[in-house]
Amino acid sequence: MRVGFIGLGNVGAQLAGSLARNGFDLTVFDLAPAAVEKLVAKGARAASGPADLARDQDMVITCLPSPAASAAVMEGEGGVLEALKPGAIWAEMSTTDSAEVQRLGARVAEVGGLPIDCPVSGGCHRAATGNISIFAGCERAAFEAALPALKAMGRRLLHTGPLGSASVLKVVTNYLATANLLSVCEALTVSAKAG
Repeated sequence: MRVGFIGLGNVGAQLAGSLARNGFDLTVFDLAPAAVEKLVAKGARAASGPADLARDQDMVITCLPSPAASAAVMEGEGGVLEALKPGAIWAEMSTTDSAEVQRLGARVAEVGGLPIDCPVSGGCHRAATGNISIFAGCERAAFEAALPALKAMGRRLLHTGPLGSASVLKVVTNYLATANLLSVCEALTVSAKAG
């Protein structure tokens, strides 16, 4: 399976590293040359931009800091949509807005691609070991086609339903984690005050 990966930040670099470690034919792109060089040292190829990366890939993964960044990478001049081949998977692994992933997913479908929103949960340390949780919102056929790559990056995989559903679930889990953290802080403060 030929995989292109765009966005080699704290989590993206670890996810791409798992693909390289598991023998995938990997091409990468990021605005930070040092991040690209680290993956090239692990056997990946460097692309000159999103369209160059998307050409001839079976799967293109984006893992970016904002919905605006994903839109620019997908739709901008020299973007993924200019070169995504029919039947290729676009996997949005960013934590993003469900309406925006549905909008971009519709554009991917227009060119014959298979869109998936598959945000991750578990942090950089789990991403580094290929033990992260991955939610996947998409058609079942797209989920099954993406499974080899998803299994290389994570251990707990959940097909959440249609496109956009994974992004909603990711925000809900972030909310629960934050609420739990606040509760723990309150409990520790009360415990400390009580001696």
